[in-house]
Amino acid sequence: MPTLWPSEVPMNIFRRPDYKSEATQFLNQLKTDRPSLPASQREGVALLWDKQVDREANQAFRAARVPQRPYV
Repeated sequence: MPTLWPSEVPMNIFRRPDYKSEATQFLNQLKTDRPSLPASQREGVALLWDKQVDREANQAFRAARVPQRPYV
């Protein structure tokens, strides 16, 4: 297979290397203005989502569940 020179390589019509959307520009600017933002985001995620699961209590809840009758 012959090696193609850079001038012979077909150009990708979907390539847009210099384009950045307004949303991307805004987020990049926000991150540079507030360097503590990622740390505070991680704290918020830990506060709302990262929970310790009590497996014994969860197992007891499942065992105590009463099946719902159809056509309530």
